[in-house]
Amino acid sequence: MLRHPIFIFLMASYVIWGGWHWFSNRPLHPPDGVLVAEEPQQTLVATDEQIQRGRWTLTVRATYRITARVLGRETYNFDALSDLIPQDIALGWGPMSDSRVLRSIEMSQENRFFNWRTSAKTLVPMAVIITHAANTHVIPADSVIAKQLLHLRPGEVVTLTGDLVDAQRNDGRWIKTSLVRDDTGAGACEVMWVTDVSSS
Repeated sequence: MLRHPIFIFLMASYVIWGGWHWFSNRPLHPPDGVLVAEEPQQTLVATDEQIQRGRWTLTVRATYRITARVLGRETYNFDALSDLIPQDIALGWGPMSDSRVLRSIEMSQENRFFNWRTSAKTLVPMAVIITHAANTHVIPADSVIAKQLLHLRPGEVVTLTGDLVDAQRNDGRWIKTSLVRDDTGAGACEVMWVTDVSSS
């Protein structure tokens, strides 16, 4: 059966786009060893500084700078937060930046959660995983930052600088940031207004 030239062109374009998308987002595979030794840097702020972002009002809770290995990145286009937070980035530091450790843990992201599962082969205790990995809801400060965040690849080491914020939309929906690194479950994610992205 002959195919219409437009159909063939569209299919070829889709295949090329898919191949390019996979290639540009493929994971990196750094060697074993801790890639990031330092802890995230956080300073609580006493002022009620606010940032207006469309329908959302952001209240700054702390300045925040984190250097970490990208464990995963998930894009959200249609959920209740996607107009403010288009991506979640799972980050790991200390033992959770070590490929040898990560190979012993099953990890995934979905529905705004970073999920992990240990086994008898896992090389670190659960408490170490909890305190050295975080699911970060990232809010890009501008289109340049948004593009940089969108191109982060698993396995890459990145430094994010900005603020931890609470956010409220004009229809009453809200989200609050975590301010500690040892919490789990709902509410444990950092909500970060990202003003600078630096990869290494």
